[in-house]
Amino acid sequence: MSAGGTPVGPGGTVAAGVAGSAGTVSDDAVVAAAEDLGKSYVLWSRPQDRLKQSLLGRFGRSQAQAFWALRHVNFSIRRGEAVGIVGRNGSGKSTLLEILAGTVAPTEGQVTLRGKVAALLELGSGFNPEFTGRENVFINGSILGLSVEEVRDRFEEIAAFADIGAFMEQPVRVYSSGMVMRLAFAVQAVVPKEVLIVDEALSVGDEAFQQKCMAVMKRFQDDGGTVLLVSHGMQTIVRHCERCLLLHEGRLIADDEAKVVTDVYQKLIYTPRAQVGALLSDLERLGPRDLVARADRAEVAAGGQGGAAPPPSGASDWFDPEMPRPMEVSYGNGDAAIEEPGFYSLDGRRVNVVVAGRRYVWRYRAVFRADSVGVNFGMMLKTIDGVDVAGLSSDRESMTFPRLEAGTVMDIAFEFQLNVVPDTYLLNAGVGGVVADNFTYLARRVDVQMIRVLPADLRPRHGIAELDHAVRCTRVEPVDAG
Repeated sequence: MSAGGTPVGPGGTVAAGVAGSAGTVSDDAVVAAAEDLGKSYVLWSRPQDRLKQSLLGRFGRSQAQAFWALRHVNFSIRRGEAVGIVGRNGSGKSTLLEILAGTVAPTEGQVTLRGKVAALLELGSGFNPEFTGRENVFINGSILGLSVEEVRDRFEEIAAFADIGAFMEQPVRVYSSGMVMRLAFAVQAVVPKEVLIVDEALSVGDEAFQQKCMAVMKRFQDDGGTVLLVSHGMQTIVRHCERCLLLHEGRLIADDEAKVVTDVYQKLIYTPRAQVGALLSDLERLGPRDLVARADRAEVAAGGQGGAAPPPSGASDWFDPEMPRPMEVSYGNGDAAIEEPGFYSLDGRRVNVVVAGRRYVWRYRAVFRADSVGVNFGMMLKTIDGVDVAGLSSDRESMTFPRLEAGTVMDIAFEFQLNVVPDTYLLNAGVGGVVADNFTYLARRVDVQMIRVLPADLRPRHGIAELDHAVRCTRVEPVDAG
């Protein structure tokens, strides 16, 4: 793939125009475009079928099946845009990025890129573990098109960005995965480029380094660069992209404003499997914006979740038995167990589809298996991508229990007003105590329950919290200087 806009594809010709919201290939502002793009892979039922086909060739009966990772994908992206790409695992996101980066050739259609491309797909995958960090910087830089002199001129900048200290002179095989990622991103950060492709590369590393990477990406975009960002964090997409593409089973099903498309994606992944077909038909018929607007109105009117079973008559919060179970993580020293966690309305109904601004109770039972001292109980509410929203604990309310004997059973209830914006959230539960003079989790269950929060009305929300607020706007008359 050349910097001048040469297409990659079987046809070998530049399309006169590429479908999509951003323009055509002939438009000089378009830096990336795909026309009827498709990629298929050959799948074999059994390993021996592949051998038979290679030996018998056309005389044998082929047992292979074609799997289309992408099919009939059309879009175009203009210079300076930041475009998110979302979809379930296996929807074709990584395949699309690999084609755009030039590491995979499409089976049909074509893709055109103008300008140099830096792709953060598998950071550090090209490093030689036996060479030092310094040596790998020069090797990686040359692979990315820099001369030795250019790498030498930029080396101090790369080293400062990676911030791995004396490890720069050590073999990469002794690096942690985080150090490899830091060094790889540092090299990519200084490479001259017009298009930056990022595939979940910023989801690792500590918080400070992630912020540094995001700042580099923002400066690159402010200078006219184009960003394509794949992330499972919807807040990351909304925060850093003005536009988003949604892939589903290899097809592009939505291309619109980032917030609109991420709303459609959230609805897609939380709709019961049997009703996904109807949702996709509605999306094709209405488009992303009208689908989201219609769903919001329906949820406010009925108190239910679009695509799921209707709520009980007269109720606006309810329990959806088909809501996905989160991937729970449990740990602790085993001196206690957390049982029967549940989210409840104030009238005692168990619910997981709830309304913003109302009061609810998060309840669980703590069963003590050993004598425990300095006991306290806690909970955490967080976003689906792991951002802590609020944490509550008994000790903050001066309810620490000096000693609880083995066999004690405690019913724990946290009642609170759910002042958060509509979205999907996860709940944690924890029992802490003092062991050998140190705070220790006796039991903790992380991401034990998922709840979906509906809007109380149709006003737009921003952020993750709904503040109990008042706004005053007062005209101030100018002072007469005379």
